[in-house]
Amino acid sequence: MSLGIGVMVVGGLYFLASKVVPNVLVTVSQAGVGSRVSFADSYVIGEKLLARADGKDKCKINVFLMDKDGRAVPGKAVMLTGMEGIVENNGMSDKNGKTSFEMVSKDENQFELRATVEGVEIPQSVTVTFRN
Repeated sequence: MSLGIGVMVVGGLYFLASKVVPNVLVTVSQAGVGSRVSFADSYVIGEKLLARADGKDKCKINVFLMDKDGRAVPGKAVMLTGMEGIVENNGMSDKNGKTSFEMVSKDENQFELRATVEGVEIPQSVTVTFRN
């Protein structure tokens, strides 16, 4: 009798490990991608906000596009404005909703940078500083 129960337990564990858990993981990973940008839930973060004003040292800004449920929104073009010489590193938002930008300046100054997606501005801004 106990051997039969043991076989049923092992069989049940095998079924869970081979069928149920992989299906749940696929469902969870698919749920992590959003399709519509929520501007209130997206954000702009400075990775490096201070650089030398030598035309070589770079500041770096990351923009993360999120939907209203906090899921990443990939495949969207992001523009960053507020100064000359901004270089977009990866074109469209990636699978994490991230788009990165780098900028250099020969002028000592502070620049307030703003991100826009589909013509709508994300409410946050980030200030970068260049000095010698």
